[in-house]
Amino acid sequence: MNFSDIEIERYARHLVLAEIGGPGQQALARARVLIVGLGGVGGPAALYLAAAGVGALTVIDDDTVALSNLQRQIVFDTADVGRAKVEAGTERLEALNPGVAIRALAERLTAATATGMIAGHDLVLDGSDDFSTRFAVNAACVATGVPLVSGALGRWSGQVAVFEGRPCYRCLVPDIPPEAESCARAGVVGALAGVIGAMAALEAIKRITGAGTPLSGRLMLYEGLAGTARTVALPADPACPVCAGG
Repeated sequence: MNFSDIEIERYARHLVLAEIGGPGQQALARARVLIVGLGGVGGPAALYLAAAGVGALTVIDDDTVALSNLQRQIVFDTADVGRAKVEAGTERLEALNPGVAIRALAERLTAATATGMIAGHDLVLDGSDDFSTRFAVNAACVATGVPLVSGALGRWSGQVAVFEGRPCYRCLVPDIPPEAESCARAGVVGALAGVIGAMAALEAIKRITGAGTPLSGRLMLYEGLAGTARTVALPADPACPVCAGG
């Protein structure tokens, strides 16, 4: 794969990085990434993956832009209120990098459709905000063997992990927590979405290019109020309903 002069200039800061260079940038250009949810986590992640030169991005979201989204969902502008998120988001991503092929799906990923949606992709980045969608994405990724980057946030804290086979997301969250709260109910500081979205995009870039050590089998926990972060190992649950073989 040969880069044009424009691409060499666009990706110059990647090309001089020893851990990415030409081979890594070529891997990004070949990559097909599915982003589930174009909101607080998925929006910033999509911007950075498009900017990085990921060859093909599929974005899935069945929601429309609300004014309350704009406090943290920076892929949208005030003029986008009322529009489908994938429609407005696609315009922004194509304007940022016309060389990236964007496929927009204005629908909700479900347990019945997840496997078909994920098929043909090299990596999935899940920025959805409900556990039923997260469970469906995880089960389909385990079934298809597609790596999953998962990001989530609430109030002042967030988390990012990479799942490849075992352990899987259901090892971390076996059932929907009874105390689970939405951002609408619990609140969330806007800048936190950018932090977690960027972290998720970084893990996707590392996984695609082979740079560094991805968070595979590990969970990074970020606490915004204290300004601290820690990474913990994720053990595989021998009774996991998804990845334990049962």
